[in-house]
Formats: sequence, C-alpha cells, structure tokens
Amino acid sequence: MKKLIETFKNIWMIEDLRQRILITILFIAIYRLGSFVVLPGIDPSQLTALRTQTEAGLMSLLNMFSGGAFSNASIFALGIMPYISASIVIQLLGIAVPAFQKMQREGESGRRKMNQYTRYLTILILLVQAPAYLTNLKMQSAGALSPAISWTTFMITSTIILAAGSMFILWLGERITDKGIGNGVSLIIMIGIIARLPEAFGQEFVARLNNLSGGGLLMFIVEVVILLFVVCAAILLVQGTRKIPVQYAKRVVCGQQFGGARQYIPLKLFAANVMPIIFAQALMFIPITLIGFTSVDQATPFMQMMVDHTSVLYNVIFALLIIAFTYFYTAITLNPTQMAEDMKRNNGFIPGIKPGKATAEYIDQIMSRITLPGSLALAIIACMPAFAGLLNVKAEFAQFFGGTSLLILVGVVLDTLQQIESHLLMRHYDGLLSSGRIHGRSGMSAY
Repeated sequence: MKKLIETFKNIWMIEDLRQRILITILFIAIYRLGSFVVLPGIDPSQLTALRTQTEAGLMSLLNMFSGGAFSNASIFALGIMPYISASIVIQLLGIAVPAFQKMQREGESGRRKMNQYTRYLTILILLVQAPAYLTNLKMQSAGALSPAISWTTFMITSTIILAAGSMFILWLGERITDKGIGNGVSLIIMIGIIARLPEAFGQEFVARLNNLSGGGLLMFIVEVVILLFVVCAAILLVQGTRKIPVQYAKRVVCGQQFGGARQYIPLKLFAANVMPIIFAQALMFIPITLIGFTSVDQATPFMQMMVDHTSVLYNVIFALLIIAFTYFYTAITLNPTQMAEDMKRNNGFIPGIKPGKATAEYIDQIMSRITLPGSLALAIIACMPAFAGLLNVKAEFAQFFGGTSLLILVGVVLDTLQQIESHLLMRHYDGLLSSGRIHGRSGMSAY
C-alpha cells in the first residue's frame, strides 16, 4: 500500500502527466454528461419499452457500448460505434483495394487521407443508422414523442442531432489522444462499458440476496471470484507473445559500427484482437433479424436454438465462426512474406534460418502454431457470458464475464497503464509494478 501511495504521488508530481490525466477526466465527464441529455421532443419517463428492448440481444450490446445513452434516447445514443464500423470497412479496403494499399504506404500523408475517408464514411453510416434508431424509438415508445412536433420535423432535426453527437464524441476521443492519456476512442468505449457495471453489479447482488434457495450471498461471492479469475486469465492471454529472435548484421561506415544487435519479433497470441468476435456476432445476429419479421413461436426448432444465446447449437456455431475468423483476420493482417523481405532489406536474419522464403515459411509456421490455441481461447472467452447465463446470472452482469466487453476493458486498461508507466520511467521514477513491465497491446486498436 505504501508503494502504491508513493506511485500516485510521483504521478501527481509530474506536471505534464498530471495535466494529461485531468484533461482526460474532464473530457470523459463531458461525454458521460451528454449521455443523459435527451433528444428534444422526448419524454424520458415514457421510455420504459425502449429500456426493456435493450436488456437482451443486439440492443443490449449497443446500449452497453454507448454507456446507456441508447436506452435513454440521448443525443449520444449512437455513440462511437458508427466510427468503429467505418474504421473496420476502411481497414478491410486497405487490404483488398490497391488504391487504399497505396495510401497505406505513403506514410503520414496517406494515414491522414484514410482518416478523412473514415470520417466521411462515418457520416454516411450515421445518416442511415439515425433514422433507423428513430423509427425503432417510435415503434417502441410512441408515447414519448411530443404531439406538438410533427414526425417529419422530429426525424430531420433528431437525425442531425444524433449525427452531430456521434461526431462530437469522435472529436472528444481525438482530443483525449492528443492532450490526454491513452487512446481516446478506446477510452470512450471502455467508459461506456464500465458505466453499466455498477447497475449490473447491484442488480445481481439484489437478485441473489432475494433468492436464498439459489445460494444467496454465498453464490454472489462465488460469481465475483469467478469474474476476477476470468479477468486475470484474459490479461495473461492478451499479454501472451511468442518472441522470434532476429539478428542484424554488423556494418562499419566511416569508422562507425551499425547493427549487430539482437532484437525480437513479438507475435501476439491474440493478433486479431476482438475482431473475430465482432465478425462472428454480426453473422449470429442474422437469425435474430429474420425472427424479427415473424415471431419466435412460429419459428422452427433450429431457428429457436439459433436465437437463444445459451443453447449448445448457438455456442458451437459461434465458437467455430470465431476460430475461422481468427485464422482469416490473422492471415490478412500479418504477412510473413513482407516481414521476411523487410528483414532481409535491413540485413536482418533469424538465427539458423536462411533469409527470404525460408524465413517467411518459418514465421508462417510459428503463426499457425500460436493461432490455434489463441483462437480456442478467444472462443472460450466469447462463450463465457452464455455459461454465466446457464448459472442463472442476470444478462446485464453476465456480459462482463467475457466476450467483446471484457477484452476491450482489459486491452484499454493495459494500454493506458503502459503509457503512464512510460511517463514514470522516462523521468526516472519507479513504474507501476515492482517487477516486470506492462506491455500494453503494441498499438493495436480496441475494436
């Protein structure tokens, strides 16, 4: 405890770091305040049906990422997710489209162009999602709309407000990245997820306390212990890397020696991060969408199991999709041939392996070996909320036992702590840990 207090004192003594942390807290407070500002013409007391709709399924995921703004009909209801969707699309275009590949190779100027295209695509997505959100709002909570405002006027003005709100959140995220600490967009997503934790924690506590036959308080303590164990396991898996040693040849230029150092290529166990879970969830929501046009009672037994996230069939298919997408996303994001060429160009080689094709095959072999256990671990983490649901854990609390939310929380916290650690070490203070170092996610995004 004494060392922890001393570390906080050191953080406060560093003026630049103290200023960055305070700016980050200020921008996060602005974001949370906006999550409770309701759209003009909406009566918040009449949103019971909308809040009920967001307690399960896809809507609960969207509501969690927005920090409850989705169910509050807030000006920030669409959150940062449209920007995340646009970023994923642009990232995939950078792999498949030659024009975007060229921009990626242009360095800083190319990155700025791709960021601009991402913003344009975000606006287009918002212009589609905002009317869809408002239409669903009318269907679920028509009584919340003010009769003094016509539907056309409300649709136009609210679409503009929702789009402006999401772009303002994006601006806040960029300011946090520039002036604050950590990755701004990732922090905003994390804060939206954490904002739901106290309410979910309280609901689960009350439910267990009222259900003495189901274990009562003892069962709640067991759930908390299991949650802590899952979080620790996720941290170990996210931090897991396979280091490939690389030796650089010595060169003497004008009497000075260059190279000769041994470095490592860190191949992460979760190289694809949360992307396979996001892609798999997108496909698993298709049966839910189809059921929405009819009803669950009229659907076939197969479709009924496909919309039940606790069923065996649903989780088996979900896990297989995650494993397949992990291999796919790892293959398109990590190119062993390019890595081998870059290494050869810089006079680097893996000890005992010939440069060129043999190096590429060796790296590909290592990637294949670590991708299988990584994909299996990712599938288990993604299915953990379903396992928690089978133990009668409430859906709101079960979401924190795994899936996208847990990996985002772990990744963002590690990344932010790594930046604070670097500030401390740069000024010759002790780090956050007495032994070892926080590796973060090596620049990977939170989504």
